[in-house]
Amino acid sequence: MIRIAMWSGPRNVSTALMRSFGARPDCAVVDEPLYAAYLAATGLDHPGRAEVLASQPTHWAEAVSALRRPSSDSPVQYEKHMAHHLLPQVGRLWLGEVTNAYLIRDPAHVVASYAKVRGEPTLEDLGYPQQVEIFRAHGGPVLDSAALLRDPAGQLRKLCAALGIAFDEAMLSWPAGRRDTDGVWAPHWYGAVERSTGFAPYRAEPVSVPPDLAHLVVAAKPFYDELAAHAL
Repeated sequence: MIRIAMWSGPRNVSTALMRSFGARPDCAVVDEPLYAAYLAATGLDHPGRAEVLASQPTHWAEAVSALRRPSSDSPVQYEKHMAHHLLPQVGRLWLGEVTNAYLIRDPAHVVASYAKVRGEPTLEDLGYPQQVEIFRAHGGPVLDSAALLRDPAGQLRKLCAALGIAFDEAMLSWPAGRRDTDGVWAPHWYGAVERSTGFAPYRAEPVSVPPDLAHLVVAAKPFYDELAAHAL
């Protein structure tokens, strides 16, 4: 089995990309397996917190062990990870057992979008340092979400080649609706994806970063640039 750990920051197209891989007949998907452990460790009060904690292992080691025991016979396991869930206390050895990949987005757009829904994030909340940490240790393909939305077929072909799997046209579209594999937090966050049947077209919209968060864009930019230099 090929285990793909796709590391993304928030306010990206990570759920749509999970839908894309889930549309493959040879692929089983796992939705944010470290989320409950992250909430348990941080004490953060996210929407649906109690349901999340009840639905997954609340210690990172148990969550990682569960990932090593696939729930299906599919030859590909796609793990959608949020990079900020990789807290300092989470062990790193298991990262050498998976094929790591990275979904990135320009930090100005991430910060502007994040500010609309969750107040004032920190640099660690955005996941860039964690993505760079994993990339420096393990490498792996880097996919920029803007490029993906501009050319889904072309970017997915390159991604699959880099992952060592065949591209499948099924990755370009999927039925609308919820999936059994969606996290229990789906009702709070996945409305747009549940209505989707494919990747949304790219829109080159102007971005407006709140002045009090401009320092975050500056802090995140070197991490983003390091990864973007290796983008497909």
